[in-house]
Amino acid sequence: MTTTIEIPRRILWGAGTPRTMRAHWILHELGLSYERRPFGPRSGETQTAEFTKLNPRQKIPVLQDGDFTLAESAAIVTYLADTYGTSRDLAPPPPGTKERALYYQWCFSIMTELDAHTLYIIRKHTDLKEIYGEAPNALRAAREGFLKQVGVAAQTLSSHGPFILGKAFTGADILLTTCLTSAVRREIPLNDVLQEYMKRTTSREGYRLAYQANQLS
Repeated sequence: MTTTIEIPRRILWGAGTPRTMRAHWILHELGLSYERRPFGPRSGETQTAEFTKLNPRQKIPVLQDGDFTLAESAAIVTYLADTYGTSRDLAPPPPGTKERALYYQWCFSIMTELDAHTLYIIRKHTDLKEIYGEAPNALRAAREGFLKQVGVAAQTLSSHGPFILGKAFTGADILLTTCLTSAVRREIPLNDVLQEYMKRTTSREGYRLAYQANQLS
């Protein structure tokens, strides 16, 4: 008698942003099959009843993994790495270890100091200035803050690289790289260490495949 292994239906909602890129990237790093629902933020799709039922916050990305639904890009990256990538070192050993604590330290720092507190402030007062208004002082402070915080990452890469946690590429590198690519698009200067780091991470096959999957078309 042949045993059939049922593969859960996996769907990723959202495309076109650095945050959705993270979810596409980890899926491709793990070689996981999934269906795309490619729409961007503020497109109306996030306001539908169907999507709001999945994520009442009305934000992308959202992952459906079988009957489990998860939002927030860093949570998706870590969940998939833990669930399907234990043999690939995409997340350090389980909670309770110093290695995992350092992984969390970098993930939380990247998501707050680089993503939310600086890059998103820049987005709010440039791309979305018709909503949030122009704020030159806030823009200047955000750029300065980004450079200060990303300088810590550069120092860590110089002393402990080639990746942010050392020898292994992890989900924290996915988070960091997508912030750096956003900075490049916004003409924020990055030093040689960070540029070389980006060459290493964006040359990965997972990144190249995810970049195509993250397109809105």
